[in-house]
Amino acid sequence: MIVDTHVHIWEIDPPRYPIGPTAPGWTSEPDEPATADQLLADMDANRVDWSVVVQTSWSTWDNGYIADSIARFPDRLIGHGMIDPQDQHNADLVGYWMQDRGLQGFRFHPMYYPQQQILVTKQNRPLWEQLAALGAIVQFHLRSGDAVQVAEIASRHRQMGLLLDHMGYPDLEAKPIDFEPILELARFDNVYVKISDVKGRSWQEFPFTDVHPYIQLLVDRFGTERLLWGTGYPGHHRTKHNWLTLADELRLIRQGLPFLNQRQQDQILGGTAKQLWRLA
Repeated sequence: MIVDTHVHIWEIDPPRYPIGPTAPGWTSEPDEPATADQLLADMDANRVDWSVVVQTSWSTWDNGYIADSIARFPDRLIGHGMIDPQDQHNADLVGYWMQDRGLQGFRFHPMYYPQQQILVTKQNRPLWEQLAALGAIVQFHLRSGDAVQVAEIASRHRQMGLLLDHMGYPDLEAKPIDFEPILELARFDNVYVKISDVKGRSWQEFPFTDVHPYIQLLVDRFGTERLLWGTGYPGHHRTKHNWLTLADELRLIRQGLPFLNQRQQDQILGGTAKQLWRLA
């Protein structure tokens, strides 16, 4: 089984699917749709069985297109929306999007709120209680400095699956010790890491050898049983946004990381996701 655990899709059809940034300081908006249908065609062409579709930062807090897409393709897509960490009613919204609209998880962006530990405020305690009660899988767009918030959540909710996007953004110009807060999260067995946006971290051409030491560190600390594969966008949007094609994303795992054996490749490409999302 092959599972892409990180794909952004969106539609431009206001007011049904409103467009507008959620992140503080975010100003960009899409100039064309990137639809579930485009994604399914890309998946079929590359023999990808499932994709986790993740709400974008330019699609508002309304996860309607994600919910409608997983309703159309319930055997191919898994939905992860976004919840506003500053909304006093966010715990109620978790219930709506999961119980009424079929989402299985959410993405939070602590890196967008550098002046405060937004996820672990007293106001957000009910949010995390509700997420845990409903069995949500939660992913974090973060850097090393945000790891302390994930550690607190992981410690408090040991049964909740927590995912670190894009390897926690290793900085190749920083000292290796600066990546240690991400690696230290391996002590929580409910924390997983996505091997994604490898090209975006690298200063080199494929297979991005300068990032390999960080991937090896993640393999050593977390084990491939807690590593997942994710890509980015559907169809032509991949190269438009400076990501690899889906075929090359697969090739990176299968051929570009020589320190992974076949079993480890299969685990990253789908084995971990199959267990985490309980896929048949």
